[in-house]
Amino acid sequence: MTVKKYHAVDRVQLAKDIDAVQKELLGNTTIDDFNHLKKIESWGRICTGLGYATAWIIPNPVSAYLISQGNFTRWTTVAHHILHRGYDKIDGIPAHYTSKGFAKGWRRYWDWLDWMYPAAWDTEHNDIHHYHLGEEIDPDQVEFNMETLRQSNIPTWGRYALLAMMAASWKIIYYASSTLTEHRAIQAKEQGGKRNQISRADMWNPLKPAGKDLWLSCMLPYGTVQFVVIPLLFLPLGAVAATNVLINVLIAEVFTNLHSFLVIGPNHTGEDVMMFDNKAKGKGEFYLRQIVGSVNYPSGTNVLDFLHGWLNYQIEHHLWPEMTASQYQKAQPLVKAICEKHNIPYIQESVFTRLRKTLHVMVGKTSMLRPAIV
Repeated sequence: MTVKKYHAVDRVQLAKDIDAVQKELLGNTTIDDFNHLKKIESWGRICTGLGYATAWIIPNPVSAYLISQGNFTRWTTVAHHILHRGYDKIDGIPAHYTSKGFAKGWRRYWDWLDWMYPAAWDTEHNDIHHYHLGEEIDPDQVEFNMETLRQSNIPTWGRYALLAMMAASWKIIYYASSTLTEHRAIQAKEQGGKRNQISRADMWNPLKPAGKDLWLSCMLPYGTVQFVVIPLLFLPLGAVAATNVLINVLIAEVFTNLHSFLVIGPNHTGEDVMMFDNKAKGKGEFYLRQIVGSVNYPSGTNVLDFLHGWLNYQIEHHLWPEMTASQYQKAQPLVKAICEKHNIPYIQESVFTRLRKTLHVMVGKTSMLRPAIV
């Protein structure tokens, strides 16, 4: 999108058009939307069940993938939309399907057990990333985060190799610590304190306060259950069976990291995607940034959306984070039509095409767009 086209967009009318869709869809959130979530959640649980039911037989990619898909679904589809308060206004649903009850206390171990501490991910993603998209303060802004690699003397092939290793473990090495750091910083600010500068060494050192926090809140809960407790449950079938489960769980961990990196990383990255040097002023400008700072993937069916974790509706999700998963399917063609009306690029491409463009930004081959310097 050129600077001229970007600045020519009628922000006032854009806001009116988007608000009209919001009123239509959010005003009609019903129990059917909740039942849809339950169905998709059950698909994820079935994948998990089938994965573990076969994982003890022999190490294999099918069992590992099924375990991975279940884990992926609990994060990207279930936790994501519930913590964004998508289902809070539906009367009569269980409390643990609302943002105030989901993954709280012991329910973390059933609703969504992952490397990330649920409240920390809620803060980092829902509060900071969504309302500072593409700005330097955005903790998930890829070009900013990869600046050291982009400017390094490492040869290009070496940069890609490093990215491959990072993608296979990024929830552990990036998301767990990043979300917890942002969460604790917000808590300190609310209590009148200052944000502490924490080195990576201190963050991972269990003898340091920040490291102890990371290990007790993130590493140990998930790591103990996933890699110790679950394999031990299969000991009655023999040591070989328990070992096979452990191996499949480790493979699944790599799969779910790669899968989530594939669909999350490219959502706001590419030489055709905008990033911004200041905070948005006004509703219309905010809406415009969510569109030109995000990309979609092919969408429209439950199976396709399930495999993408509903992250293929990123434009619509950033316009209305509080929508239910099923409402994005209805919103997508409406938003695309609004973009055509206002001559705004609506990027929707294969996730693999978007991954290629993302990797190019990460290694420094290309850079993202900025309204002031396009």
